[in-house]
Amino acid sequence: MESILVTGASGKLGKAVVGALLEKGFNVRAATRNTAGIKWSDRLRPVLFDYEDSSLYGAALDNISNVFLVAPPLDFEAPAKLMPFIDRARDAGVRYIVFNSAMRADLDERNPLRIIERHLMKSGLDYTILRPNFFMENFSAGWLAPMVSAGRLRVPADEAKTSFISVEDIARVAAVCFEEKRYGEDCSLTGPEALSYGEAARVLSEVCGRRVAYIPMTEAEMEQDARRQGMPESAIRYMVELFAMVRRGFMADTTGVVAEVTRKSPLSFREFAEKNAMTCGIRKAA
Repeated sequence: MESILVTGASGKLGKAVVGALLEKGFNVRAATRNTAGIKWSDRLRPVLFDYEDSSLYGAALDNISNVFLVAPPLDFEAPAKLMPFIDRARDAGVRYIVFNSAMRADLDERNPLRIIERHLMKSGLDYTILRPNFFMENFSAGWLAPMVSAGRLRVPADEAKTSFISVEDIARVAAVCFEEKRYGEDCSLTGPEALSYGEAARVLSEVCGRRVAYIPMTEAEMEQDARRQGMPESAIRYMVELFAMVRRGFMADTTGVVAEVTRKSPLSFREFAEKNAMTCGIRKAA
């Protein structure tokens, strides 16, 4: 079975993609800056990797024909990092890339992920573009988790809805794309329903047995909080633009792509909450 290079293999999505590919019987080369966190096996080999260190590209790409490509989160400089890697991958013999972009990235040609999409489309490589919505895992292991733990969910989303999706479903789609070689497709990936953050907070409260309140905040408040936490200005700008799209309703659509590709319904937010009740910072009531 051929090997697939998975970038970002230590992240929430990367770990899920590695697992989904192994379940399909693929050999996986897990590219990460933290190889110590990945155990070697007959079919899983970690490799040191950083987009900003081109000297690491050769070992990562050696004898690789397929790549799962993910950009660093909230990074306006992502095109300058990923586009040279795409070119190097093509020159090294890679034939197919599945690129994890983001929901609605194609609405703005200036969006960093859209710029990468366009470069990939023109690269001469076979490709599939995945555009998932916000990850459910942000509530259990991501930037929203401390808020959930504190019982105060604060984001500038007003009452707009988002069709949150689990990284497990994204990973299952990616694995099928490699299995079936779904060349040239672009897939908008969502969960089965759209929820406001207030509705998500109520589900978390019911499942975990402790109140989680949704407290809408303004864009300016989010910027102030992010600066206080030391977030880079470029990342703050990225977050501002993302939540502007949420408030405009662009993240509320649902699609049937996950079920169509994987032949299995995507995880609902309640199912996700029930599955993660002990790891989302709130212990489920006895």
